[in-house]
Amino acid sequence: MKKITKIFLSFVTLFFLLSGISFSDNIKIGTEGAYPPWNAKDASGKLIGFEVDLAMELCKITGDTCSIVEQDWDGMIPALQAGKFDAIMAGMSITDERKQKINFSQGYADEVASFASLKKSNIKLGGLKSLSLADIDGKEQKTLDTIKKTLEGKIVGVQSGTIFQNFLKSGLVGKVNVWTYKTQDEVNLDLSSGRIDLSLAAAVATTDYNSKAGNVLKLVGPTFSGGVFGNGVGIGLRKNDTKLLNSFNSAIDTARKKGIIKKLAIKHFGFDASM
Repeated sequence: MKKITKIFLSFVTLFFLLSGISFSDNIKIGTEGAYPPWNAKDASGKLIGFEVDLAMELCKITGDTCSIVEQDWDGMIPALQAGKFDAIMAGMSITDERKQKINFSQGYADEVASFASLKKSNIKLGGLKSLSLADIDGKEQKTLDTIKKTLEGKIVGVQSGTIFQNFLKSGLVGKVNVWTYKTQDEVNLDLSSGRIDLSLAAAVATTDYNSKAGNVLKLVGPTFSGGVFGNGVGIGLRKNDTKLLNSFNSAIDTARKKGIIKKLAIKHFGFDASM
């Protein structure tokens, strides 16, 4: 009888795992804690930021108990797949490359990218204010050609494993001397000290750092979106967690309609970055 019970429980466990249903009422959400204002840590080490606040609001809507788990960026997707947590909210852009490994919710915020330099630098990267890689026109190609020429001999810093690194490796702006870093803070520090010529990151990540560092940096060139930069930032989930995916998508719809995402974006970014 005990043997039959064990076999039955094994089949039940397998069913729940394959269907994406968890036995636990607590949903664990992974974030980096080193990408302000999307996610960061305060002086006491507590995780804070736009996505931490948004995660709690979404869980209120779904009625779930949630906790935030800190995870280094370069191990974020492997940790999700290994079951360390159930979802990713870490400024992760929705890209075709990542969708081969995990699922994404609908986007909840936009993340335009921008180069940055020291404020005293005379580096110029074309006259366009924004550039979409989804459909490159003549003016945009001319700007990309200008950037390609300007970057020759320059050192550009990026956080490793990001869409920004992918863009610089894509060939759209030629062969670039790229220095990679574990965190965005490390990129910003080396740019501030003049060890690198430029950085490429989410514009808001640079401006957030700059406001705290004495306004030593400036954004240069156009903002970038589309193509390798993805389609906004969403929640990353395991492929089989369809129930959780549907739950979060519904919660994002509700949060958007109630103005919650807009309110949090303005609080943390200083403007409405909601989608």
